[in-house]
Amino acid sequence: MPYITLNSAEPGIRGLLRYRPETGRPLSELAEVLLRGPGTLPRGERELIAAYVSALNDCRYCSASHSACAAAQLPGGMALVDQVRSGVGGAPVPAKLKTLLAIAAAVQQGGLHVTAELVARARAADASDLEIHDTVLIAAAFCMFNRYVDGLATTAPDDPAVYAAGAQRLIKDGYLPPGEPGRQD
Repeated sequence: MPYITLNSAEPGIRGLLRYRPETGRPLSELAEVLLRGPGTLPRGERELIAAYVSALNDCRYCSASHSACAAAQLPGGMALVDQVRSGVGGAPVPAKLKTLLAIAAAVQQGGLHVTAELVARARAADASDLEIHDTVLIAAAFCMFNRYVDGLATTAPDDPAVYAAGAQRLIKDGYLPPGEPGRQD
């Protein structure tokens, strides 16, 4: 049960975004840009970074919801997502993505854990500066989102089908609230 009385029964961050739309809107816009906006990393890989960081943070809601979004957009589906969350080293993902996930894991520990060596490895695996930038920002943003969700004890459904349905909605409609400019209603 959430620590505060929300004006929505929606789980996780969704209830929090509706509780205070004046902060929810910019947070939704940030997620939209990072996870669905223009970029050279496929959307599924960006969702995988969010899911991975959320799993490292033990944020059940964000981990489950972004794992479902990643799985729906990546070849290999949930089996691949589970492999990454269990250990990036043995997961069948491209070398570039492995290096970006290593950067994301460093950000999860703290910004100063990102080293020049991690960045050099990513560059050697053909990651662009934009991809490195976006990886750091996705990881940092999800540390904040995870702490927001768990810090107010929001609810997280147990049924994986709830997350799979939410993933389909996010893939189709995006992260912006209904009626927002840029949303495809």
